[in-house]
Parts: sequence; C-alpha cells; structure tokens
Amino acid sequence: MSHGPAVGGGDPAALAGALAAELGAALEGAGLPSPRVALVLGSGLGAFADALEGAVTIPFEALPSMPSSTVPGHAGRFVLGVVGGVSVLCQQGRVHLYEGHSAEVVTRAMRSLPVLGVHSVLLTNAAGGLAPGWPVPCLMRIRDHLNMQGAVPPMEGRGRQARVYDEAIGRALAAAAVDQGVDLREGVYAGLAGPTYETAAEIQMLDRVGAQAVGMSTVLEANAAAGAGLRVGAVSCITNPAAGIAVAPLNHEEVVEAGKQIAGDFARLLGAAIPAIGAL
Repeated sequence: MSHGPAVGGGDPAALAGALAAELGAALEGAGLPSPRVALVLGSGLGAFADALEGAVTIPFEALPSMPSSTVPGHAGRFVLGVVGGVSVLCQQGRVHLYEGHSAEVVTRAMRSLPVLGVHSVLLTNAAGGLAPGWPVPCLMRIRDHLNMQGAVPPMEGRGRQARVYDEAIGRALAAAAVDQGVDLREGVYAGLAGPTYETAAEIQMLDRVGAQAVGMSTVLEANAAAGAGLRVGAVSCITNPAAGIAVAPLNHEEVVEAGKQIAGDFARLLGAAIPAIGAL
C-alpha cells in the first residue's frame, strides 16, 4: 500500500517534485543515466521490463511519494534499463481512480518525468474491444481518447492540451509494426472510471461516439504528460470483447492471461519503436 504523502493532501507540484527527486536519487545511486523514454506497463504487460539490458529495479514502496497499486497484474515497481541503446524508465503498474486515489495521485509519476530528463512517454493498457471483426487479443495504437472518468489532473507547464497524442510517436509505432510484422490497429480509447465493467447500454453509447476500445486508465496520465510538455504515445492490448457485448462474464484474470498471450508481439513492437522514439 502507499504511504507518506501519496494518499494525503498538499501542493500537487511539490508532491510531483518530491517523487522526481526520489527517482533521481535512485537513478544516481544505481549509476544509471537519465532516461530519455518512459513507459507505463498495464495489466498483464509488465514482462517487457524484465528483458531490459542492465535492468535495475526500484519498488514503489521505496519511494515515499509514489503510490502503490492493489490490482493483480501490476507489479508496483520501476525498472530502469536500456532498449536499443536508449535509456528507458519502465513503470510496472499504475494506480487508478477506482482504487480510491485522486487524479493528482494517479498522474503524479507522469508529472515528475520532465525533471528526470524524460522527453517521451509511451502508455500501455489492457482494454475491452468494441470494433467488430478485430481479433482478440490484438494491439491498438491510441490516436485519441474520450475522458469519461469525471476527473482531470492538475495542469502545470503548458497546461491543457487539445491534441494529446504525438504524431511522430504514432508514426514510429506504425513503422515498427510493419518492420516486425505485428498487426497494429488504431483507434479511439474511452476511459471510464470503473471499477465495474461496462453495461450493454454503455457499450452502445461508446460505439456511437466513436470508441474502438474501453478501459479504466490512461486518459488522465496522457493529459497530464502532454500538459507537462512530454511527447505522448499509447498502445492498448485488446484483451477481450467489451463487457456489454461479451458472451461470457469477464474477470480480471482473463485480462491478464490475454496480455501474456500477446506479449511476444508487444515486446517486438516496443523493441523496434523505442529507438526511433528516443531519437525524436
């Protein structure tokens, strides 16, 4: 569980700055260079970080300003290492509004990254699919999102951004998919507050407003990162048909298992895209 100021009040900028200082000290202590690219690895997708070159692990619990997740499939640690010559900071797991956290806590790590020298962030998640005919599981590059969580993060730096997802990162992901023979769809991600899965009526609504995937994360982090001046990209792992159209009841264990099934494609996509993203 989180401790210290992670669940308390206080100035949002000061709390993000405290986390940046803690991470910076941990990086320096491990003798690692400042990361150029940061990744957030969602449910069932954390294995990518285990293959980083020269990996060094820092549990969230070692950082008093960093909240810890209670959700299965979220390891709750940072992994620092190298991918294709690019220094990378991987966040294995995240916290969510439905765990009782505020928008400030959910986005604190994102808002700390510019202080560390990070210039690009790639967010990933597990999501339900709305597009008929798409295979399950599959990968989808998020080109835009719908924030339906009823919350917004603290805004610093450049403030509110109408265009959140960086086109150059999108092109890097698309090129990596072609290079690696990975089937990468693209679409709009709808972020709901959770923790309940979607009803059939909610899925009909999301389909009508143009969503191809739905989940309970990412949108606040993306807004906060873009507002802080970072380039932002995102990939959803479509792990199942969305709850309102699924034949059988869903459970989180199936979501994690689907992430494992597509882990090979996911790793090859990120491994090929990160060098290009790091060069932006």
